[in-house]
Amino acid sequence: MQTLDANGLRLAYREWGSGDTIVLFIHGNLASKEWIELAAPHFPRGVRTVAVDWRGCGDSDKPAPAADFSNYSIAQHADDMIAALDALDISFCHLATHSTGGIISTRMILKQPDRFGRVFSLSPVGPQGIDFKPEQSAFFGQMKESYDVTRQVMAMTAPSLFVDETLANGPARFIADAGARAGLFDRIVDQVWAVSDGIWFGTPDTLTKEARSGELKGKMGSIRHPHLVVWGMRDGVIQEADMTEMATVMPDCRFVAVPGIGHCMNLEAPKLYAGYFGAWFGGF
Repeated sequence: MQTLDANGLRLAYREWGSGDTIVLFIHGNLASKEWIELAAPHFPRGVRTVAVDWRGCGDSDKPAPAADFSNYSIAQHADDMIAALDALDISFCHLATHSTGGIISTRMILKQPDRFGRVFSLSPVGPQGIDFKPEQSAFFGQMKESYDVTRQVMAMTAPSLFVDETLANGPARFIADAGARAGLFDRIVDQVWAVSDGIWFGTPDTLTKEARSGELKGKMGSIRHPHLVVWGMRDGVIQEADMTEMATVMPDCRFVAVPGIGHCMNLEAPKLYAGYFGAWFGGF
């Protein structure tokens, strides 16, 4: 396991490939650097991909959350990723994001616009944030209390890996040809179970604050970095309307809706994910 020091914490990271084109992968909530493990071997030659675990996730340090979750805010995660790039001596890179990694990248771009190039966003939380209702936020507590609930919820984010009727009635059962994806999913669930309270409770809190402030949404029209937004049509986490709004308001943003895939193409269909990744980053 490789680690680096960022903002007083030890953050874990992995790298795949080598070359002059550098891409930083920013994972989503309840996730880790491992989410592109099966896709990365199919990335184009000449691309160096770096994935860093957020604070509180994966193999990174898991500090206790502040009462207001300020040390787990979207702005803090963005600062951590920038500090990680500093530690790795990466002065310029492109960004590949998943879910909440999308809004983290927005804050990074607005803070240091000249440091970043293209952005490939898979089912991102856009600059709009997500306004979690109290009962939705409370559901994260139910997940934390039950491994079985956590596994079932995570299965619903990757529906194409499971027999449909078992998603509704549980426990979720893998499709016959899940293969290596099943093993990665099981490891991912174990990692989810181990995240800090700053992730379980801090992420819905900070995404709600982002949504209600409207700050980033108001700046969407000024974000000129080329974006490719890819969204699975079985995604029950991210609203299609937010994706189409990004494509409409942002000056250089393309939107692709993919049938048969849920929230996690990088896990559900890693070769397909690598195809989009390669098309977006492989031509430099």
